[in-house]
Amino acid sequence: MSNEKSTTHAFQAEVKQVLDIVAHSIYKDKDIFLRELVSNASDALEKMRYTQLTEKSVFEPERALEIDVSTDEKAGTLTIADSGIGMTREELVENLGTIAHSGTKEFLRKLQENGGGNENLIGQFGVGFFSVFMVAEEVKFFTRTWREEGEALCWTSDGNGSYTIETAGEALPRGSKLVIRLKEEFKDFSKKDKAKDVLERYSKYVAFPLKLDGEKLNTMQALWLKSKSEVGEQEYKDFYKFQCRAWDEPQDWLHFSADAPLAINSILFFPTHNPEAMGFGRATPEVSLYCRKVLIDPEPKNLLPEWLRFMKGVVDSADIPLNISRETLQDSTLIQKLNRVLTKRVVKRLEERAKKDPDAYAKFWRDFGNYLREGIATDFENRDALAPLFRCESSILDAGTLTSLPEYVERMKDSQKEIYYLTGANRAALESGPYLEAFKARGIEVLFLYDGADDYVMGQLGSFKDKPIVSADSADIELADAPQTGTGEPLPDEAMKSLCAWFAETLGKEKVVECSAGKRLVDSPAVALNPDKFMTATMRRMMRMMSKDAGTESKPVAVKVELNPRHPLIRKLDALRGSNPELAKLVAEQVLDNTLIAAGLLDNPRGMTARIYELLGKLG
Repeated sequence: MSNEKSTTHAFQAEVKQVLDIVAHSIYKDKDIFLRELVSNASDALEKMRYTQLTEKSVFEPERALEIDVSTDEKAGTLTIADSGIGMTREELVENLGTIAHSGTKEFLRKLQENGGGNENLIGQFGVGFFSVFMVAEEVKFFTRTWREEGEALCWTSDGNGSYTIETAGEALPRGSKLVIRLKEEFKDFSKKDKAKDVLERYSKYVAFPLKLDGEKLNTMQALWLKSKSEVGEQEYKDFYKFQCRAWDEPQDWLHFSADAPLAINSILFFPTHNPEAMGFGRATPEVSLYCRKVLIDPEPKNLLPEWLRFMKGVVDSADIPLNISRETLQDSTLIQKLNRVLTKRVVKRLEERAKKDPDAYAKFWRDFGNYLREGIATDFENRDALAPLFRCESSILDAGTLTSLPEYVERMKDSQKEIYYLTGANRAALESGPYLEAFKARGIEVLFLYDGADDYVMGQLGSFKDKPIVSADSADIELADAPQTGTGEPLPDEAMKSLCAWFAETLGKEKVVECSAGKRLVDSPAVALNPDKFMTATMRRMMRMMSKDAGTESKPVAVKVELNPRHPLIRKLDALRGSNPELAKLVAEQVLDNTLIAAGLLDNPRGMTARIYELLGKLG
């Protein structure tokens, strides 16, 4: 029915379908409706701002461009008003009743292509207005166009099949006012605290003043859209605390924009404190995804790789096509593109920092190095870029001084073909162990690794600058130009061969796979060498801890053993095996266990303890 001032229309069939889908199945989070409506208001204000620049005459030219949200808990209503471009009667029909401009036809076509089973398609088709019917019993949309001759109108609907457009019974200012009478189960949205929580979460950076019951909410500017030259250090720190709800200050930040492959504006922060190191459990992503200053997802998955989960900040891209709830991206390849761009920028920033301020980067590595270790170990795409950021101590540098793989390679001797490292509890343990002797005697640098994950990281890295990375306790290392080892008179070659054969036979193949004269020993009597370069002692311990048999008795490790022919103990052992075979066997067993302890391969020392008491009992 209709008259001169009031007309009633039926929604087109496609719109009815959209209304039903939106109201009953699309949005998981009902809060989204308020974000959509504020975004629509912001768009209307943006159009008005442009119209004021292009048109000579507009209605109420002096009226401020802003959004006003008001709550009425007693009446159970929520009102959203803007001073934007407004609508004519024809525009109301086109935008809110037919498929001409709302995008519903394209939305439904996409939905049909997906077999109706995936309804995550809306935001990109401009039908976010209809989300209001998730929570609304009735909607009244008052509007007055920007044109001087415009009329004041009221669009009314309960979303069940029809809507009415009539002349408003009062004079209206330019713009639109949406009055939502809420369903009983959603009347919490008529409470100021509830509305404030939603608005501050999703819409705190809209381009125009946003007020709730007269209180301005968007007090912080969207700094990521500004030029770096326009933002001061204190502004960055204040924004960090505001956006990330942080109590500390950032140690560094990365502010950049890009046009390709996507339009990106971003500020990423490096926090000062590592929450995982402080015992707060695994960190969750805190880089929020925005589209034109409207929050899309506070914790988007895969926006950054998992090893960058300590980062905080904002990423804004106007190129993102959004799903119906704006909670995920329709095309995952876009997230992958964002991930690649952001990751490369972060790595480049760390490279610059390491070069310009090595001390600051060294502190960052000590606090956050585990994340980069994780990246090297798990992120094949970025592994080569991350490798130069790895830091550790070295045998030729002072304790506490960190070095990098590029610096190590620069110092390598011309004849050196491999990068050597040792893992251990601390520097003292590595320097006093038998494995460093041969390298130290030859002036070859060895990297010292103390973190339990470093062995695995080096195994995954494999090489650097075409130089294989090798654990210094590996059995198959060949060191050229070996200097004369030891100071005493060595056992003759034949005697040494006999002793080694006896040592291996006496202890058995399950413990000693091979025994030979030591080529790398200087001061130590013997050393156990790992026959499997891919399963170092540290790796073995890690695998055992993860095994379901972690609490059971472990089998002894079969190792290669080198004996030092110049060491007094080895010369005495050779003599003792002829004069007192029983005691010689005890000594040989003790020598082996000592090498296993140095190698980190002795899981159960109980047998060794009993043997020491037995040896002590034979003194005198």
